[in-house]
Amino acid sequence: MAQANKKVCVTGAGGYLGSWVVKHLLSNNYIVHGTVRQPGDAKYAHLNQLEKASDNLKLFKADVLDYDSLCSSIAGCTGVFHVASPVPSSSVSNPQAALNPTLNFFVELIEPAVKGTLNVLKACLEANVKRVVVVSSGSAIFLNPRWPEGQIKDEACWSDKEYCAATNNWYCLSKTEAESEAFEFAKRSGLDVVSVCPTLILGPLMQSTINASSLVLIKILKEGYESQENRDRSIVDVRDVAQALLLAYEKPEAEGRYLCTAHRIKARDLSDKLRSMFPQYNYPKSFTDGGKEEKLSSEKLQRLGWSYRSLEETLVDSIESYRKAGILD
Repeated sequence: MAQANKKVCVTGAGGYLGSWVVKHLLSNNYIVHGTVRQPGDAKYAHLNQLEKASDNLKLFKADVLDYDSLCSSIAGCTGVFHVASPVPSSSVSNPQAALNPTLNFFVELIEPAVKGTLNVLKACLEANVKRVVVVSSGSAIFLNPRWPEGQIKDEACWSDKEYCAATNNWYCLSKTEAESEAFEFAKRSGLDVVSVCPTLILGPLMQSTINASSLVLIKILKEGYESQENRDRSIVDVRDVAQALLLAYEKPEAEGRYLCTAHRIKARDLSDKLRSMFPQYNYPKSFTDGGKEEKLSSEKLQRLGWSYRSLEETLVDSIESYRKAGILD
């Protein structure tokens, strides 16, 4: 991408991945517009403490469901990183949805994910943004029962929407819907859209709140489960995902989807590895048989120049950050 104007916008800048994306961009001399719910909130203090933030970071009060607020945030930007993903509230605001759990998930999760993504893309089109990098998820790739047995799953594989709904995999459905709608919009409008689909993201926390993917690791350390399913875990470091997003933005040849994953490990092996490094925690006591092995490939992303750190480094840095934040006390 042409770097004459290095001003970009990051939606969901205060979240787990968004914070690292902002840090990477600032360290690469970008001017960053970050969207957050309340710019003055103490939970975003870590962003203002980043190197170069005082000169090159501006936080905007915005919501992906509020089109006008997005337009203000994106105005003047050459690129946009759409990291924000609406999180459903604990209360159900739609009375029909309260009577129908499926409708509840649609109203509270799927509809906002799709509408929020389309709002961002429309605002990008209006602002003449050169490229949009959309953060999707490996869950928009995995869930396809019709995919040939034993064949590696890559960017050609899309999760089956009907199967997601039938198996109550609402998050997977929301990410699949939002990503496919993004590419449909790109096809209709000519907007340059690239997506990155990370698997389970671990690595050090920058923000003060615990996010859903870090909670997976925290529970392995703290819960002392009697039994846990010995399922496959496909893990990638949050810092490596941020680097993948930057590559997807900067490389002129980047196009389409990019599966972003680094390490595949069984839950039992992950627990054993953690125990060998940090024996003091309360690990699962036994494991039951886990489902089928997933074979995944990030070869397309690696051809773009992406590389990833060791699983040991990711785990050590994750746990050190949890300890520092007092999460494991």
